[in-house]
Amino acid sequence: MGFLGFFKRFNGLQKFDAMLRTKPLRNIQCRGSSNSKIFHGGDETMVPVLIVGAGPVGLVLAILLTKLGVKCAIVEKNKSFSKHPQAHFINNRTMEVFRKLDGLAEKIQLYQPPVESWRKFIYCTSLNGTILGSVDHMQPQDFEHIISPVSVAHFSQYKLNGLLLKQLQNLGFQVCSPDSLEGPCVVREKKILLGHECVSIDATDESVNMTASYLKEGKHVERRNISCNILVGADGAGSTVRRLVGIEMKGENDLQKLVSIHFFSRELGEYLLKDRPGMLYFIFNTEAIGVLVAHDLKQGEFILQVPFYPPQQNIEDFFPQMCEELIFKLVGRNLCDIDVRDVKPWIMHAEVAEKFICRQNHVLLAGDAAHRFPPAGGFGMNTGIQDVHNLAWKLAAVLQDIASPSILNTYEMERRPIALFNTALSVKNFKAAMEVPAALGLDPKIANSVHRVVNHGLGSILSSSLQSAVLDGIFKIGRLQLSDTFLNVENPIGSSRLAKLRHIFDEGKSLQLQFPAEDLGFRYSEGAIIRDNNLLGGREEPTGRRRQYLPSADPGSRLPHMNVRVLASEEIISTLDLVSGDKIEFLLIIAPRSESYRLAHAALKVAEEFKTSVKVCILWSANTTKIESSSKDQLTPWENYIEVQEIRQSITSPSWWDVCKMTDKGAILVRPDEHIAWRVKSGISGDPNTELIGVFTTLLK
Repeated sequence: MGFLGFFKRFNGLQKFDAMLRTKPLRNIQCRGSSNSKIFHGGDETMVPVLIVGAGPVGLVLAILLTKLGVKCAIVEKNKSFSKHPQAHFINNRTMEVFRKLDGLAEKIQLYQPPVESWRKFIYCTSLNGTILGSVDHMQPQDFEHIISPVSVAHFSQYKLNGLLLKQLQNLGFQVCSPDSLEGPCVVREKKILLGHECVSIDATDESVNMTASYLKEGKHVERRNISCNILVGADGAGSTVRRLVGIEMKGENDLQKLVSIHFFSRELGEYLLKDRPGMLYFIFNTEAIGVLVAHDLKQGEFILQVPFYPPQQNIEDFFPQMCEELIFKLVGRNLCDIDVRDVKPWIMHAEVAEKFICRQNHVLLAGDAAHRFPPAGGFGMNTGIQDVHNLAWKLAAVLQDIASPSILNTYEMERRPIALFNTALSVKNFKAAMEVPAALGLDPKIANSVHRVVNHGLGSILSSSLQSAVLDGIFKIGRLQLSDTFLNVENPIGSSRLAKLRHIFDEGKSLQLQFPAEDLGFRYSEGAIIRDNNLLGGREEPTGRRRQYLPSADPGSRLPHMNVRVLASEEIISTLDLVSGDKIEFLLIIAPRSESYRLAHAALKVAEEFKTSVKVCILWSANTTKIESSSKDQLTPWENYIEVQEIRQSITSPSWWDVCKMTDKGAILVRPDEHIAWRVKSGISGDPNTELIGVFTTLLK
């Protein structure tokens, strides 16, 4: 850092010590201490960050780190990238993250199916049969970009992986198979090693040594040792990293077992696109029950999810011909061009890792490795991508000697509560999905109870084939309730069930797709923020229903979106675009007032002492007709500022400061991940330098 840097830091700490004698300690959080030198040594044989797992979470983390100037590499146990569609719903907040990744959000919007083809969930007796109900999950405001500069998207995970991989290749990454690497070579930055499975992790006080096994020329297992400063396990629900470091999952496991059948049929896609377009089709008839996910109607790409009851059922039972017959039963007719590509069993869990970080802050978990949700609401991949968006700037700050390693503790402090909340919300939404079959007389709880009785009661008496026959017979009897003779308005019981079904749909009590309040409105109550002790702690309990997002400038919240006009260029951008995605830089938003300029001047000076960067945004009111700026004179010698003017939707629309529930005497400091680190509602009464030293000490040290 040099003598001058040390002197500035020491002088700053003296000021901070003086502040502690005049201000209470309530806002100064203790995160533990750690030696920063161990995180950024000059060892050329060591990659700073090693990411285990090349799914969307791992790939996004690699892009974010590379853009922030951090060297990293990826290892992936599979020899190729999966074509199984898996996740497909991308929520608002994740799309906002993608806007900063070299136009990724725009590409997704370009390549995704038209919104009109996937906005509905349809409930029916077959794809050719009676429609029991439908729910439109898009509202007019979803397209108006009032609360976010970008809309949600429907885009299959393997297609997203392809776009992410292309971005990494544009950044200089190389995809390597085991055969393309010679011997025990040093794994350097910008490598994606396929076919390498993590088999051991040895973390010391200074580094992590990971051993990966791989097949050489398909003959025998070889081992490769890889050293890194930090290892991030983004290796999915069955995380090897999590198992090797001994982190337990807590929550509800084995909620339901299912089989995913991936198939193509352009004939089916064209029919549905023309007559009943939708994203999800919940199908209930006397022959079969299943959920069809339409990943792309135009291309005719689908996933069929059906209940799975082992050991009476085996995955081998789902051979192509059997899958085709099952699909025909749910469609209501045969298809000429059906092509079954893949069949996979999976288990639905609702669990969160007891820790997200361990081994002296050298090993971290992200994505499904840290939390496993029911797919209801699509929170799995989205929460994972938002995990690494939170983590990337903190890793960069540590490795670039801007922040103490203790800042990594705030990753768990901030993200684990969000994971717990999203788990509860996903379970609530999953239970809402089960209300529909329950209303039809097919309560999944009863089906699971029957399965347990067959397993534990009859399992010791009957052969496996007889157990299977008994289970199948009981389920067939249950499905008879779905016959046209029973489920109609003329039948008293059937009429009552159909009325109950209509009530579920009308009251929004069925499975929901969008949760704007939770998607955009989540707030970190502790971590790398300056807490406001006047705020009520905790969050509302999840309802499982759609609630509207209310913008907030409370510390820990995502910065509200508003369109603004850049004075220098006349360009229209979002307030979120004011935050850089390419470097560790905080954003200070102020109004053009003399006392706010003094605060900004102090922020620029203090940030320099802390070896970080602050950009000042001077935000002018939409009511200002003649702008006479003195920003250059006020902020000299610093030039890192931007002047913008708010754009309101209408004359009656609230101003920026009204949206934030502040006066224009206030100020907002935003972190590199677009979350608010600190804010003052109506100016500060003390010395701005002392205030900002306290702020940056809390955030970074």
